[in-house]
Amino acid sequence: MDVEIIFKIAAVGILTVVVSQILKNSGKDDISTLATLAGVVVTLFMVLGMISELFDTIRTMFNFSLVYF
Repeated sequence: MDVEIIFKIAAVGILTVVVSQILKNSGKDDISTLATLAGVVVTLFMVLGMISELFDTIRTMFNFSLVYF
């Protein structure tokens, strides 16, 4: 596993917190919630990509082939 993906997730988290706090302090709580939700969605897509790669690696490692009898 690359260390850079951990740094990317941390950067998205820090950026989300900063934007959320700025919006919350300016009185835009609704937009702050949407910004936080957007950060969570971006992080989920990053993690889903990693999980997809993991399943592809497992599939090739065990060499599952679709054989119908």
